Amino acid sequence: MILKNMPVFFDTHLKKIAFALFFFLPFLQLRGRSIADFIISFIAISFLLHTVFKKNYRPLLQGWFPFALGLWAIMVLASMLDHSLHAVLEALAILRYFVFAKALEEWLLQGQKEQKVLSFAVTLAGLWVLVECWQQYLFGVNIWGYPRWGDGALTGPFFSPRAGPALMVIMFPGLMIYPMRMMQHKALSKKITALGMMSFLLLTMVIVGQRMPALLVFFGFFICAILIRTTRVPVILATLIGMGGLACLPVLSPPAYNKLVLHFLEQIRDFPHSPYGQIYIRATNMVYAHPLFGLGFDGFRRHCADAVYIYGMPQLNHFMAGMDPVVGCNIHPHNIYLEIATTAGLTGLVLFVCMVLIWLKKLLLAAVASKDLMLSMLFITLCMMFWPLASTSSLFTERTAGWAFLMVGWGLALVKSANTQRA
Repeated sequence: MILKNMPVFFDTHLKKIAFALFFFLPFLQLRGRSIADFIISFIAISFLLHTVFKKNYRPLLQGWFPFALGLWAIMVLASMLDHSLHAVLEALAILRYFVFAKALEEWLLQGQKEQKVLSFAVTLAGLWVLVECWQQYLFGVNIWGYPRWGDGALTGPFFSPRAGPALMVIMFPGLMIYPMRMMQHKALSKKITALGMMSFLLLTMVIVGQRMPALLVFFGFFICAILIRTTRVPVILATLIGMGGLACLPVLSPPAYNKLVLHFLEQIRDFPHSPYGQIYIRATNMVYAHPLFGLGFDGFRRHCADAVYIYGMPQLNHFMAGMDPVVGCNIHPHNIYLEIATTAGLTGLVLFVCMVLIWLKKLLLAAVASKDLMLSMLFITLCMMFWPLASTSSLFTERTAGWAFLMVGWGLALVKSANTQRA
């Protein structure tokens, strides 16, 4: 009898332990990435044990997960074909992120209580980044004594300029959700307060001084205005105020103005010859040479110095003439879709795009059908994170993957709850 009940006992306690650890994950994503990675791995393994205890493997065989398994298999195969043991081991370990997202969707965030606890934790993490950015702006250093980065960007609670991407991910589900909810009230005072909060958040992104996160948050505001009709006027007003802050940057923060405006215009003016343009061309040449399976995990970094990839796609060769080959090298391609393509080829890219589209479709349909604003906030977040025309950090580093798959799993869990309530 005791042995018969052992799976139930372990399953119950595993879930409690997993959720207790999960509460700290948003903070550890900011400071303590090795511990965050351990928590993600623990939750993924616990969920797999849960499926074994329950003998319910259906969630792993339907929806978006088969696409994830296909992508993972191709990454492992491509790494094996490239004869790199390190790449094979890293590719094998990538599975934890997909399983982690599935665990949130199917197991860990099934109840409203758990979803509210996560929302609270993400909000606290967002407030910490927000406070540290303004502390550094007003007093010159953050809580650790670190000043602005050399190019003028605010680093928030970090040593290096990482506040922008973190704040972008947290912005809508962790911070914007509150003024959005206030906008649903009839009281004018609450609407004005909400407008002030939205404008402050957008101004903060401008002051931080990181181009792509700021552009993506403006993009997020645009999606918000389209998706949530009741917030269109305040979102437009907040956007105008944010653009006014951008116009005032030469006074408010000259370093941020130099980076956000002057340096951005300089790069866009001749983008193919800019460092980002050269990196993208190098990645495209790699995909052109290995279109089916790519070069395996971390293939771009391992092979970007190979002379065979300096020239490749004929239509791009003239952009490489006279350029320093070193300019096209970096640790990753700085674009999620190019990273997938260099890692798993066009085959993997198709699977990845299908997977992302499934996520976005599920969230969009649920957001339109439901009155839960958090669904809209998470849909906007995924749109920003997976927007193809963006320079990004590497998807499969813990700093990026931890946030990305946390938001995916959270959003899909809310979709499942909303569908259950309507049924």
